[in-house]
Amino acid sequence: MLPEVRPHVSSTLADQLEHQLGLAPHLEASHLKVEGVAGIAVVAAAHSDGYAATGHLLGLLAALPAPTTAGERFWSDLWTSSGTAYLLPVNIKALVLRSLAGEGTALARQILSAVDEMTPPQRIAAGEVIGQALVESDHFPDLKTQVIGELWLRDLELTAWRVLHADRRWDDPAGRKAFVDAWTSV
Repeated sequence: MLPEVRPHVSSTLADQLEHQLGLAPHLEASHLKVEGVAGIAVVAAAHSDGYAATGHLLGLLAALPAPTTAGERFWSDLWTSSGTAYLLPVNIKALVLRSLAGEGTALARQILSAVDEMTPPQRIAAGEVIGQALVESDHFPDLKTQVIGELWLRDLELTAWRVLHADRRWDDPAGRKAFVDAWTSV
């Protein structure tokens, strides 16, 4: 499941194009030279990690039972076992919808907060609930539910971290120069 990329929502990419390449927001493509197109490709590629990670995060959530009447039992069991309401559909719906539009950082932060709030026994119990749902939906009856659930939770946590890490809003020329200076002085 890939997030939809909408130019008006993807302000970080637009901001980077303006900041890094000096491209005006209303510049028409016919006014670009090959060097400008190449620059856009480089900046867009730098942002692709964030979009890919957001898409993977949405794919992980899509593997769970849908937040419908049929999936109520799963979500109730997940809440009880994990001890956190951060993952309940009512609490992440708006964040999931924003992620579908290409902005996954808020969802990633919510997921990391949920995982951080769980105690080790709660994480094991949540993994069991998630694993049971995945085993049933993917028809893998020979796999251990706890192992599958724990792998899913690890993947969710790591992917959420990747979404945040790929968010390049902190990247600025002074920070880049400090990085280069630090490595050249070694």
